[in-house]
Amino acid sequence: MKTLLILPLKSKRVACLFAAMLLLQSALKAQLKIDYGKSYVNLTKGLNGGTIEPGDTLEIRATFVVGGSTANDYVDSCAYFDVIPPGTIYVPSTLTIRTNEGKIYKSFTDAPGDDAGWIAGSNIQINMGYKNTPTATAFRRGRIKYNDKPSFFGNTCILIASYRVVVSAGYGSKISLGAGTISYYPFGGSLSSITFSPDTVMVFNNLGICNNTAASNAIINEFGGTFGSGKAKNRGPSTKVSANYTYATFAANMPNDYYYGISNNTSTAGLGYTTQNTWAIPDNSVPSHRVFGVWDIIGDHTGAINPLLGNPAADTVSGTGGYMAVINSSYKTGIAFLDTVYNLCPNTYYQYYAWFRNICSKCSCDSNGKGAGSAGYIPTAPGDSSGVYPNLTFNVNGFDYYTTGNILYTGQWIKKAFTYLTGPSQTSMVIYIRNNAPGGGGNDWAIDDIGVANCAPTIALTPNRPDTLCQGADDTVRFKVSSFFNNYTEWKLEKSVDGGLTWISPGNDTTGLADHGSAVPVYNPGSGLYEYLVTRYYQLNYTDLMVMYRLTIASTVANLSNANCDYISSSPKIIRTVNCNVVLPTAVTIQGWLKDGQATLRWIATQETSSTMFTLERSDQDQADFKPVTVVSAHALSEDRSIYTFQDPQPVLGKSYYRIKITDKNFYNYTQVVLLSSDGMTLEVKSLVNPFADAISFDLIAPTDQLTNFVLYDAFGRLISTQNQFIHQGINAVRLNGFGALQSGCYMLQIRYANTLLIKRMIKAGS
Repeated sequence: MKTLLILPLKSKRVACLFAAMLLLQSALKAQLKIDYGKSYVNLTKGLNGGTIEPGDTLEIRATFVVGGSTANDYVDSCAYFDVIPPGTIYVPSTLTIRTNEGKIYKSFTDAPGDDAGWIAGSNIQINMGYKNTPTATAFRRGRIKYNDKPSFFGNTCILIASYRVVVSAGYGSKISLGAGTISYYPFGGSLSSITFSPDTVMVFNNLGICNNTAASNAIINEFGGTFGSGKAKNRGPSTKVSANYTYATFAANMPNDYYYGISNNTSTAGLGYTTQNTWAIPDNSVPSHRVFGVWDIIGDHTGAINPLLGNPAADTVSGTGGYMAVINSSYKTGIAFLDTVYNLCPNTYYQYYAWFRNICSKCSCDSNGKGAGSAGYIPTAPGDSSGVYPNLTFNVNGFDYYTTGNILYTGQWIKKAFTYLTGPSQTSMVIYIRNNAPGGGGNDWAIDDIGVANCAPTIALTPNRPDTLCQGADDTVRFKVSSFFNNYTEWKLEKSVDGGLTWISPGNDTTGLADHGSAVPVYNPGSGLYEYLVTRYYQLNYTDLMVMYRLTIASTVANLSNANCDYISSSPKIIRTVNCNVVLPTAVTIQGWLKDGQATLRWIATQETSSTMFTLERSDQDQADFKPVTVVSAHALSEDRSIYTFQDPQPVLGKSYYRIKITDKNFYNYTQVVLLSSDGMTLEVKSLVNPFADAISFDLIAPTDQLTNFVLYDAFGRLISTQNQFIHQGINAVRLNGFGALQSGCYMLQIRYANTLLIKRMIKAGS
């Protein structure tokens, strides 16, 4: 039911005037803008960043922002309330109000009753507003106007209430750094309050970063975390950037606060498009080439020749460039990238990483509201006008694990990463990267090449017997496992008698030890790795001409059967067997060369008998699965030696290996192996055992016969040993002995072959 109110003419005019006043007041009130955010910084980890560990000092920061443009754009009775997070201990005398650049604006004692901030038990209260009447005191909350100090260009007041705590909880604990409340009365309004969102951090060991991550990247969205590439300057929006940020293309003043862009060139659009980063800062061109006149003009990071400099800004008129995400963060802790990673291996260490770049060198606005370059401007730090530094958080499954620390402006990209350990049965995780800085005047950054990759172990073959053994003899199979972490404890041995086509269990060794088991890795301070040896003893069958052994390792027994989670030795141990009952009288040397893609083999035999046969064998599978090419009967001439030449009709495509099988009645032996390559051959070291113990061993591939000099120096350049060996064309098994008494440490092996010099850095393992 409606009631009609009839007023005289004068009363109508009064009513209209009153309505106009209400509309004006409403319009004035509409200018008031409130923003806020809750964040923290790990002071102990500093600029390097890291996880939160027991004993770390954290600064908790609650940001309150009042913006506007009119006299009525203010709030009254403003105060901040918080509770010291369980699992932390308050650091005395650290109650402060700071600018968004972290500088102290006001500080308070801990005692109640003497100033506007205090702590009572675990409860914190800071009354805010210190310029206007009413002014905040111990007994009264204050007023904050839009243009109060600390001022942001005269139209926004940014106050950060902060305090510090020391982490007392142990590893594996969860600490809530969110929550807390700011309450206030907006002009003409009722009591309002802001309750900050919960944010839980994990107290986690700062495990360091391994330098041998596997090449696979577990990020499956956004082109594997690289954001892709294209000719268009602006790519479309990403579903992996949260709704806290709105997509925008690059323009004179875009992306603005809480906006993001995905581009291969961060210059402005239209006439301002450029590939150069040499324009003045600020760039006052009309239109400006730089966003806000000050942003860097850069390209993405993916595949850059210099990973610190990144790629130049793409010329999208005539070429294609890689994309990156560019974030204009502000006060809220908004998520910049979110994804779910699948197909992880349980009990496995993963490096979670991304490349970042602070893209603004002159984005600062000081507490007086003066921008960089203005008269009287107070720099962020000496020689630094970049303003608020980006500070990012890496979150896994809803818990903060790592913060990057402040990312200073350097004009370069920087990689930030931490190592995460999956649970006993964990195969996936939700990850995100979010802003953790207080925003305003800086905090503009690019992100690219986001990845999750596991820290791979290495498996080194360490033979202590020759590769050619008698049939029926015993052989020692030994592999050394080295890893940045100590989780690769499970292993199994396998053997192959068909050149690696199939692998089977060799069974228990001659001492009764099983062909699989669990190891306890031991930390080696010399190498900085966890290490262990797998050693087994096997008797060679009389029927096997070649036996290969390999080692597979994993972090759990189940992972040993998971091709995505196990590691197999890249160089299997290869054992060739010969009949050693009789020493054959015939000695053979072999050479080979290529002409027009055809291989010619030449061998010289001495002390032949009439029953001697020569079988030329060839392998195109890296010395596996040799097949006969031709069989030649010995000349058995009266001369001291016979010379044989054979041209293989099958062309050499890539690498081919040749050898001679010398057969005399029921006995046989082999020559050395000759390697021929249609791609050309250079001096090459393979299967180097490093670290070494009492001897240095490796295979040396040589293009020609040559006397070769091997010299070992210590880390100070002092000569330790010099040895000469005659090297044949093809593959040579080199073993340099006599180093058992050397001290552990770094050494340099110099290999001088004709006019070629190779240098290898060697590690002598401790005894």
